[in-house]
Amino acid sequence: MLEEKDDNLHDAEGNLEDQSTPDPTEETTQDAEIEAKVETATENEVEAESGTSNDATPETEVKNEELETQVEAESETETTAEIEVKVTEETEQTIEEHQEAVNEVHDNVAEDAEDESANERHEIPVLDYHSMSKEALVEELEKLVKNEKVQAIKEHVDGIKAEFNQKFNEVLEQRKEEFLAEGGNIIDFHFSLPIKGRFNVAYNEYRSKRNEYYKNLEKDLNANLERRLAIIEELKGLLNVEENINTTYKHFKQIQEDWRNAGSIPKTQYNNVWRTYHHHIERFYDFLHLNRDLRDLDFKRNYEEKQKIVARAEELAQEENVIHAFRELQNLHRLWKEDVGPVAKDLREEIWNRFSAATKVIHDRRQEYFKNIDQIYEQNLVVKEEIIAKIKEVSAGNYKVHNQWQNKIKEVEKLREAFFNAGKVPLKVNEETWAKFKQAVREFNANKNAFYKSLKKEQQENLAKKMALIELAESLKDSDDWAAVTPQMKKVQADWKKIGHVPKKISDKIWKQFKNACNHYFDRLHAQKNAANAGEVEALAKKEAFLTELEALELSGDTKVDIDVIKSKIAAWKAIGRVPYNKKNIDNKFNKLIDGLFNQLNIDKQESELIKYSNRLENLDHGKINSERIFIRRKIDEISAEMRQLENNLQFFSNSSSSSPMLKKVHQDIEKHKRALDTWKAKLKQLRSL
Repeated sequence: MLEEKDDNLHDAEGNLEDQSTPDPTEETTQDAEIEAKVETATENEVEAESGTSNDATPETEVKNEELETQVEAESETETTAEIEVKVTEETEQTIEEHQEAVNEVHDNVAEDAEDESANERHEIPVLDYHSMSKEALVEELEKLVKNEKVQAIKEHVDGIKAEFNQKFNEVLEQRKEEFLAEGGNIIDFHFSLPIKGRFNVAYNEYRSKRNEYYKNLEKDLNANLERRLAIIEELKGLLNVEENINTTYKHFKQIQEDWRNAGSIPKTQYNNVWRTYHHHIERFYDFLHLNRDLRDLDFKRNYEEKQKIVARAEELAQEENVIHAFRELQNLHRLWKEDVGPVAKDLREEIWNRFSAATKVIHDRRQEYFKNIDQIYEQNLVVKEEIIAKIKEVSAGNYKVHNQWQNKIKEVEKLREAFFNAGKVPLKVNEETWAKFKQAVREFNANKNAFYKSLKKEQQENLAKKMALIELAESLKDSDDWAAVTPQMKKVQADWKKIGHVPKKISDKIWKQFKNACNHYFDRLHAQKNAANAGEVEALAKKEAFLTELEALELSGDTKVDIDVIKSKIAAWKAIGRVPYNKKNIDNKFNKLIDGLFNQLNIDKQESELIKYSNRLENLDHGKINSERIFIRRKIDEISAEMRQLENNLQFFSNSSSSSPMLKKVHQDIEKHKRALDTWKAKLKQLRSL
């Protein structure tokens, strides 16, 4: 009954409700006109199955001939040979392009032909699952399974499943590599995440609902098939019924209505059943043999319905949402094929050309849309390849310390996030790109694991060193030999700082143990010092008063008595004791006053020097005695060397007069150095006596 070229709907099944319902008042009026004309027809004007009547007049035969010609023209499409005669090569190419667009629509119609919800399908947005986290993917899956029809979410569930498995497998492989790098056996490896359990629950619920849906659908499809086959048998029976033509025509219209409401059938049966039904529809029109006016009324109504379909298709050609327009176009093609009958022959090509032209516009816009999508995917591919190259560059680096690796781990994690957020790539390179990405990340993880494996060995060595220091610190913490142990404890602390990291799980424990030992010793040391400080403050006050008395001291003039007085003052000063460390400069003031007193004495300078040096030695710390000994020996060596040089210089004055000033100067310097040498040797002797 369809006039379009090659409009068979391959592998399609199921009927959709007419989205362009004709005006019921107009249809009732037209049916009334048809019924009125049917009532006026005589029995001789109605053919039996053979299509002839014994009482037919020549005029009736002419009408029958014309009607048969129209039915034949309506039921058959024009052949390729007829098209080649009627159109130019350019028109033929246009028809082929239009037919290609129509065929694609029909192919897409066939994909969801068994889906009874196709008429009432609503748009469920497809999100960018590639950029979503595992938690977000599971939440979206749970929402879809709970709120949407199971037959409408297959594309969404498949996309979520693919992305979730991809992300989970990446984590799984990373954990597996770390497990093996730590010396684990692959047989003992086990890894799971709570989010994986949530995903499995939601996906299993989807599968259960889907299986139940298709089980019920198969049952309904077979029931609808039986119903349609019964309708065909009922249609065939109209040709053998002897009743008023008006009643037969009403029966025919009811059969058409029942057919439209019969529901979907298995797609393997669709073509045969559809062709059988339309074959008997055509036979009924042959049998009907109504007059031309009655036939024209039927054609007129069909033409008006097809005009509505074409108008809607032309509106869809301008719609912004190309995907929605294409899906509604599929519904229009179903209506055109299933619900609306033929039109007059002279209008047939014109109405079909309009419909196919609108179809081609929508088809071309859809093709352009997917072409642009491919360009976006290509751009995403470039971005992802750049990210893979950066990961490889980071992986090739030679990092020696923990902090460097931690920074690189954060950098690679950011690159991974950027890879997932970059969007989809062309399907043909999707697996290859994913494999490159996994390999790059795997290489980085292998290098990282190798570093931390070697670091673990180093940490064990560091642990042994620190445990030795802890043992030493604990052995010294209760010692009262402050002078000897304090430098040791300070060295222990310095050595601890030089040792590197230890395993994190034990780091805090051994640090507390070491710190407690050190704190125990130094707390005792500080307590002892605090106790001694009170005496040092008292000694400072006494020494300050002593300096005041010493400044007022006047010597008697008797050298021996004055020397004894000065020595007694020195002894009294030493007897007072130590002063606070930050007040030690008070000893310098005392030494200057003593030097001044010695200068007032009428004694040999060397003797005075030795007396003062003796006083200095008594204030000298034991730790500085060795340094003082080295200093005196160096001075003795220097003076001896200078004396030898001066004695050598005397050879240059062999011919000089003894009264020569220069010669005298050399002899004076030699004597001066001899006295200094004797003084330094006497100091060394005093030092040795300590």
